[in-house]
Amino acid sequence: MRKASVHDKALVVKLLALSFEKNQSVNYIIRQDEKRKDRIRALMDYSFEICYRFGEVYLSDDRKACALVLYPDRKRTTIKAIWLDLKLIFFAIGISGISKAMKREALIKAKQLDVSIYYLWFIGVDPLYQHQGIGAKLLGELINEAKLQNRPVLLETSTVRNLPWYERFGFHVYDNLELDYTLYFLNNL
Repeated sequence: MRKASVHDKALVVKLLALSFEKNQSVNYIIRQDEKRKDRIRALMDYSFEICYRFGEVYLSDDRKACALVLYPDRKRTTIKAIWLDLKLIFFAIGISGISKAMKREALIKAKQLDVSIYYLWFIGVDPLYQHQGIGAKLLGELINEAKLQNRPVLLETSTVRNLPWYERFGFHVYDNLELDYTLYFLNNL
């Protein structure tokens, strides 16, 4: 794996938008209308920008998978971060979704561990190349990177069929959140 640069942003956004197009958690947060796919891309654009500033963005060596890692303890309120939040509101969640998004984020934050974490916000593989071991290789490399930093990996998933996959890597469900779907919280402690 390698760290992505700003020049890789379009590829990362494309990979994540394709990977998460039918994801319950993503579709819960974005406005559901005729621009839904554009809104998913806007969410992934936002996520890339936040992780690029306050975490890491990785690409697999073959450029068919990517991961966004956030270090919540390093996240700061900056003019750029505020601008990104505003863009997220207008291009992804909509003004009417602000309250829903803020409530969801507060509930998620309350369930995260109060330690310096390696928060795996998104990991995605181009749908044409899924089930070929690309995501597994990338996840293994991410776990090793987190170990080097002495940070536990935390993540959430709303995709039940992914739970056994994460468990193969030593993750376990430590909590869940009931929204219009179940969001599972996992760590590798």
